[in-house]
Amino acid sequence: MRVHIATDHAAFELKQYLLAELRKAGHEVVDHGAETYDALDDYPDTCIPCAEATVADPGSLGIVLGGSGNGEQLAANRVKGCRAILAYSTEIAELGRQHNDANVVSLGGRFVTPEQGLDIVNTFLATPFSGDERHQRRIDKMSAYEELHRH
Repeated sequence: MRVHIATDHAAFELKQYLLAELRKAGHEVVDHGAETYDALDDYPDTCIPCAEATVADPGSLGIVLGGSGNGEQLAANRVKGCRAILAYSTEIAELGRQHNDANVVSLGGRFVTPEQGLDIVNTFLATPFSGDERHQRRIDKMSAYEELHRH
């Protein structure tokens, strides 16, 4: 699977760990930065391009990382067609894929260990959307709103 990934300084080490582990597992990982540690960088500069690339690349999924994951999720969700979730457990990651057809997962590097982060990401990547009518109906309502109100 092709996986897009981005971070700011606050989860730079987690991104490096995930890059290595995901590539070792056979995933094609596209790194949208940060390329080097910079304590003054801004998460929208990497997370928005990561979300754009994920939306433009059908069948791919995205990962955005930061200190808490909150801002990174917010930035990713500014991209039309992005459905980013904030996950601190494998259960949340699984539900985000099954019920919301999330295409981006956000993690807080200050709140998960690298191993926990990898477990969450692996669950996210391995879980398909359920396709249940009730879940699709809700996604369709959000997409319709987005079409009318986001340009």
